[in-house]
Amino acid sequence: LAQAFGFRDRRDPPISRHRSKTRIAPEGKMSAFMFRCTCADGLAKLFGGPFGAKSFGPGAPAVRRDRVGSWASPLPRAQFDVEFTPTTDDFEWHEEVVDMDGGRSPFGRRRPNPVADTADPDTFHRMASRLADGRHFLTEQLLMSPGRLPPPLSPADRERAIAELRPTATYDMLAKLPEELLYATGAQAQALRRRLLNGATIVFFTAGYPGKRFIFERALTLGVKSVIIEHPDSWARSLYDEGVIAKFIPIDMSQDPEVVLKQSLAAIWALASDPTTLQADGIVTFCELSVPVVARLCEVLGLPGHSPRAVDKARDKHRTRTEMALAGLPTPKNMVLTSAADLPAAATTVGFPAVLKPISGAASLGVKKVTSEEELHDGYIEVVTELRGLVVSSGALIKGDGGGKVGVDANKMMDCSILLEQYLDGSEVDVDIVMSDGEWRYAAVTDNGPTLEPYFNETWAVCPSLLPSDQQRQLKELAISTCKCLGFRDGVLHVECKMTSHGPHLIEVNARMGGGQVHETNFRVWGVDLVEETLFACVGIPSRPYIPSKGKDPPGGAVAYCDINATRSGTLQNLDFLAPLQGQDGVVWAKPYVDAGVHVVGPQDGLPTWLAEIVVQRPTAQEALDFLFQLQNSVDAPIA
Repeated sequence: LAQAFGFRDRRDPPISRHRSKTRIAPEGKMSAFMFRCTCADGLAKLFGGPFGAKSFGPGAPAVRRDRVGSWASPLPRAQFDVEFTPTTDDFEWHEEVVDMDGGRSPFGRRRPNPVADTADPDTFHRMASRLADGRHFLTEQLLMSPGRLPPPLSPADRERAIAELRPTATYDMLAKLPEELLYATGAQAQALRRRLLNGATIVFFTAGYPGKRFIFERALTLGVKSVIIEHPDSWARSLYDEGVIAKFIPIDMSQDPEVVLKQSLAAIWALASDPTTLQADGIVTFCELSVPVVARLCEVLGLPGHSPRAVDKARDKHRTRTEMALAGLPTPKNMVLTSAADLPAAATTVGFPAVLKPISGAASLGVKKVTSEEELHDGYIEVVTELRGLVVSSGALIKGDGGGKVGVDANKMMDCSILLEQYLDGSEVDVDIVMSDGEWRYAAVTDNGPTLEPYFNETWAVCPSLLPSDQQRQLKELAISTCKCLGFRDGVLHVECKMTSHGPHLIEVNARMGGGQVHETNFRVWGVDLVEETLFACVGIPSRPYIPSKGKDPPGGAVAYCDINATRSGTLQNLDFLAPLQGQDGVVWAKPYVDAGVHVVGPQDGLPTWLAEIVVQRPTAQEALDFLFQLQNSVDAPIA
């Protein structure tokens, strides 16, 4: 068995190491027997039994991790069974997280912070902490990414750094497995990848808002030892006390970017001497503003991850357009505005209608449609003013609530560049992509309903897409081609596009799993767990998402969801308008974004406040969308 798996003598030539691939060097050839073990019989011989439940038992020597920390969760809940593809029943904690049951946790405990029982999108999350320091590095990532973060290493320096580092336990384990197993597809191959992930130590840089709790719970069920680096007063600190994560590392996120990066590196290095975790196998984030930092941490530490160059190009919308034009991809007219003095030239270059948006913004904040030079002037002032009122907490971008807390003054901090771009008409879609070894392995299209202009507030979405198959194909090809031209090779990406009257066009590329309902939608419709795929990629395990076969139809039918926007400004009296929806057949959940008694904004006075979200599931996309509209039309939020 050792010979078949290519276990090497210490005198053998070294194993080649690559940040995004793991393979045996030609000198360390495996036996011919290994290359024949791609059928069920061969796998049975290799693993000593039927390729299924018995083959991945706790004692399977083929997937044993050499170096494993001593930490184990004290929670009594059994770990995920890695031998089969999970069903919606296995993810019951998804719904428990959002049930308004007074704070009950999926582990049978009472949550110390009941705020996690309400949905909380990145843009409107309210937390007690307000970080107003103008030097806050996450704020810098919003306004001028990558800001003062160090530039990417040259290819030669990167390879030199990798060669000097000790391979991770995951790398050592993967190097002993044949590529035929690592790159196989199907339920059994996916079970193997889960088994390979079990025991890995993964660092999460910033935790996001409390609604992202399910990510850490999913990591726990996969056997991951999670380490969170966050601001000392983050809600995520309680996850350590509850036994969900192995370690919480407090770092003051209001410091200079260079200091935060240096302290994070030191903390990650120190894990190797901590017997509860040992060396980090990967670093990851599910927060947009933390993506550039994680890319640099991975590069310096020689760990799998997006290249900083690719991330910087994606975060800077103008650079994205430039790279697309060089690759021959469709690109709308655009111009960068560094001050109000650029407005006349931009009006001539781009024309109207047009859209104002921050160069490296997120979550549609600071985005506005303009149709004339007068609107351009007023809109530019409005966007810059809005950016001054932003605050950042737990890696999430939020708007100030006017409660006396000081926001971030962009002008005092740096020159806040804005992009003026040609307005794109047509249907908007999300394309969720899983890439591995430079090629796409999964790409699903979700239709987005018409946004509320001029602020482009989202309204509804449905998956699978109702667009003609040829249009879906064009949108997928554009999204994938854009990711490739920016330099992405591995990981999960959330790409936003439009099918316009003159063909497909890109809106933006997000180098991480989409937020909100994206994970739930892809899992329920296609059976693909984007958290799982993200964790695979961050430790170097190849991704080959498995979709359970159901003919031509999605295995989970269809999912539709909508955000209930405030129709007028005022005070939200109560949340009783959601009660009639909860518990209805086909309603996955109906939950609030805000609390009763808060002041909300209607479209007449600015960017509308999201009040709540509704998620439904039906056999077909049209049925799901019709049912969603029926529920949406029945909602009348009491605003006075």
